Amino acid sequence: MNLAAPVHPPVTRTDVEQARRRISGLVEQTPLIECEIRGAKLWLKCECLQTGGAFKLRGATNRLLQLSPEEREKGVVAFSSGNHARGVAIAARRLGLRAVIVMPADAPAVKVEGTRAEGAEIVFYDRRTENREEIAARLAGESGATVVPSFDDPMIVAGQGTVGLEITEELGGDPPAIAVPVGGGGLAAGIALACPASAIIGAEPAGWDDMRRSLDLDEIIPVGPNPPSTLCDALQTPRVSPITFGILRERDARIVAVSDDDVKVALLWAFEEHGLTIEPGGAAALAAVLGGGVDPPTGSVIIVSGGNVDPALHAAIVRDGS
Repeated sequence: MNLAAPVHPPVTRTDVEQARRRISGLVEQTPLIECEIRGAKLWLKCECLQTGGAFKLRGATNRLLQLSPEEREKGVVAFSSGNHARGVAIAARRLGLRAVIVMPADAPAVKVEGTRAEGAEIVFYDRRTENREEIAARLAGESGATVVPSFDDPMIVAGQGTVGLEITEELGGDPPAIAVPVGGGGLAAGIALACPASAIIGAEPAGWDDMRRSLDLDEIIPVGPNPPSTLCDALQTPRVSPITFGILRERDARIVAVSDDDVKVALLWAFEEHGLTIEPGGAAALAAVLGGGVDPPTGSVIIVSGGNVDPALHAAIVRDGS
């Protein structure tokens, strides 16, 4: 079945603009850092420096602020490998809500500990044998809580799009291209709405590049059985949503796949060149540019979407040089 985008998009640039006003003062306006790659002057948008270590706080805050008083009383349930989990946990703590997060048992300890430190309750699952959406739905059904997806929600996408509005405001207009890590596509879709004049380039881990294949075949194609392991835990999304797929298809987004070796090079480069500590998933777009998979023109922006990396893994990559 061809899951085409709705005739009337479920989220618009106006939603992104409203989200910016709604979450103002609750998220950081992260910096743009100038860099040079193969002679091109580019910018790094450092969401690794966001509260909670990733862009996810934006969408989570925008969504939770719109819960009714009755919904707030019953709390929220989310599912995530870590960054959305922590974003929801932070937003829920600030609003005094109960948050239950369904996390894979193999999630990085730094993400589990960060989420738990924000006061959230964690329910673990096996990502290879269990369905996180089904677990979240069951928990929500038992308690009456609201499920807060990581990307399959218009107000989550709108919140993530505030990254793009910040870029446009700081540069004085839309850059020629924006390279974005892609898991479920919420960040890329939100930025596509916020920056209509920018070409959107997405980067997914090899073997988990379901958005690329979905756009190529003009229908949503899930990740196949037994996908390969990847360092990019934040981008291990088994299926993209009609919302994000529809927006990125409408914008004719280009998606490429990156290898773990590409990602390691990007982590090392970011640390040596700019002192940035970033996580593998957050480095996917940078890996695509450094590896030559994409060659954005001067003035383009690369999104560094997260910095919640296992310290031992990061130290090993820096020490070994790859």
